[in-house]
Amino acid sequence: MEKRIREELLALFKSKLSRPMEMYLETCARCGICTEACHAYASMPLPKYTPAYRAEVVRRIYKNYFRWQGKTVPKAGECKKLDETIIDELKEAAYSCTGCRRCMVYCPFGIDTQQIMSIAKLLLVGAHAEPELLSLLADVSISKGESIDSFKEGFLEGVKNLEEEVVEKWRHEAGRTPIPTEVVGAEILYVALAGAHSIIPAAAIFNAAKENWTLSFFEAVNFGAFVGDPTKTKIIMDRIINEAKRLKVKEVCICECGTAFRVMSQLSGSRPFKVSSITEVHSRYLKEGRIRLDKSKFNVPITYHDPCQIARNGGVIDEPRYILSHLTDNFIEMSQDPKYNWCCGGGGGLVALGEETLDFRMKSAKVKAEQISKTGAAILATACENCHTQLSNLNEHYKLGMNVQFLSSLVSDALAK
Repeated sequence: MEKRIREELLALFKSKLSRPMEMYLETCARCGICTEACHAYASMPLPKYTPAYRAEVVRRIYKNYFRWQGKTVPKAGECKKLDETIIDELKEAAYSCTGCRRCMVYCPFGIDTQQIMSIAKLLLVGAHAEPELLSLLADVSISKGESIDSFKEGFLEGVKNLEEEVVEKWRHEAGRTPIPTEVVGAEILYVALAGAHSIIPAAAIFNAAKENWTLSFFEAVNFGAFVGDPTKTKIIMDRIINEAKRLKVKEVCICECGTAFRVMSQLSGSRPFKVSSITEVHSRYLKEGRIRLDKSKFNVPITYHDPCQIARNGGVIDEPRYILSHLTDNFIEMSQDPKYNWCCGGGGGLVALGEETLDFRMKSAKVKAEQISKTGAAILATACENCHTQLSNLNEHYKLGMNVQFLSSLVSDALAK
């Protein structure tokens, strides 16, 4: 590796060394408590899939360049030089981790492996060794934000074509637009994903609640976060922030996308609007009596998968259960404590990589498939696009025979008129 490239990578590494990060890198006691917490290790018990092993790949670079071990006893200190040989190790560590943070809730020191893996991903970006598809998707997303006028007409035409389906799910008041856009002063800016499945159910529920809302021109998903590029993450996030400020909305509601919600709620800094997940909004509508649900729509057992980024990492745990209590009398919990629920196995950009990661995703999430199967439920609900895709893949691969649904779709289908 050229000296210039190494120095650039070390500068990137140093940029991540906050005080919490240094604590994560300094503290590991190798107690092994985190080992069984990882779904990949629990499904495929190989040392390289333990959280401590993944973190150690980064920690050895840290010791070599930022601690005394590297200058005095590099071999005894288990230090590692930053060269071409370490790049493959970083890639395997970073992209066998979904960033679910289940290991963190077991760790007696609260070491955040996901944060340590963010260093690994940043080094891969700096070395131009990150998954090409994720970088391409991030670049396309950024390009779309830079040329909004060129696609706005097509977007509005596509939205118009969805309005009839929205009305079928919920009648709208005479003269009211079923899917409003560019509404200045709206209470809610709804940031959806590409596709009717993310817009139609949400629009029906907003209209049923008589909400003053408007649809964002941008997709919620942040591919910059998936690939671990802070600059691209901020650019993609800022376009939504700027739109919300321009429209003077009071609340930004993020669709069923775990990473999009975590990025906007935790990384957007000080802002003149509230950030909520769509699950929180639907729960609020039920509590306020703005919508009612017909339990007779679903007379089968329903279980729910807590998306890691929304539940364990975002704190949205009670709200989906409140919604489910209005949807069914036959709800089956998947785990005793949602905080310790198994990851679906598709986060961290793995689902976005599609077929490239499918075999690993299926093998590494065997424990998740077993957990789902034990519920005996007929409907498997979740509130995240990545989770929905991964759970659908697991459903097919392990022949679970369940009906995988978005929670918002269940709500829209059960709206009591």
